[in-house]
Amino acid sequence: MVIIVETGADEETIERLIDKVSALGFTPHPIYGVEKTVIAVIGEKTQEKIEVLETMPGVERIVPILQPYKLAGREVQPQTTVIEVGEGVLVGGERVVMMGGPCAVESYEQFLNIARYVKQSGAQMLRGGIFKPRTSPHDFQGLHEEGIPIAKAVKEEVGLPFITEVLDARNLEALHEVADVFQVGARNMQNFALLTELGKADRPVMIKRGMSATVDELLQAAEYVIVEGNDDVMLCERGIRTFETQTRNTLDISAVIALKRLSHLPVIVDPSHASGRDWMVPALSKAAVAAGADGLLVETHWHPQEALVDGAQSLTPLEFANLMTSLRAFCEAAGRSL
Repeated sequence: MVIIVETGADEETIERLIDKVSALGFTPHPIYGVEKTVIAVIGEKTQEKIEVLETMPGVERIVPILQPYKLAGREVQPQTTVIEVGEGVLVGGERVVMMGGPCAVESYEQFLNIARYVKQSGAQMLRGGIFKPRTSPHDFQGLHEEGIPIAKAVKEEVGLPFITEVLDARNLEALHEVADVFQVGARNMQNFALLTELGKADRPVMIKRGMSATVDELLQAAEYVIVEGNDDVMLCERGIRTFETQTRNTLDISAVIALKRLSHLPVIVDPSHASGRDWMVPALSKAAVAAGADGLLVETHWHPQEALVDGAQSLTPLEFANLMTSLRAFCEAAGRSL
């Protein structure tokens, strides 16, 4: 349920309300809006406890939340969440944020060259996998710990916030020094132990939709993070598994529209993994912007044919620069900027 606080209630009244919620055995999640303050209340409720809260000073009304995702839904927070990443990069606002880079960090030279042209083209964030989950154990799994100082040095040189995947809670401490955003991959979307630990982290989290997961299941995965206290969560549509064989996955554009309606969390689209084909990425990126996506996660490589991971879906430097140019005009037409 959600406690709607009366307009004009002072800080002391709100604090007493929060204390009472805790005293009744609930977990309070205050959300301070521009016009209204609300307190999301998590825990097993009884009519007696609800009646106690209804009589508290400062309570305008109590609204039950029927959806299983209490904190990720717009019933609790009507305004779209805007997450600050690094210094000055806002995800969820008017600007569509481009996160560009290779699927995997392969070497210092490789990552630095890509990072330089990604920044030059106008991307606001840098992506790159250090720990790589692969279907086959014989495929390249990433540089692991050896990739952390490489990513850190490149990030510092180009000055872009860095997003990278975390596979295990045991990686969090090592990645903390370099990652501005922790990415949860599709295969880990329902790794609830990992999600719980990320809820205690002081970094934004981006959760990719599982290849066979529903929109509701993605929102409940986000709930695992938020309920632990980390409100800075982004949702990522990266394509789902269908019967179609012409693409690696099937980009579910309707999911972007649904997520924007159901949730206040920023929505990112990964057109690279959705298609698995570089020539599809520009059109899918524009479709994502039209659907209301707040950001794009695009793979690019200096020499895609030599990439250790996902070369077929990686754009060349020229293709990436052309995409950024065409997207700017498209974003402007959609009332956004890039």
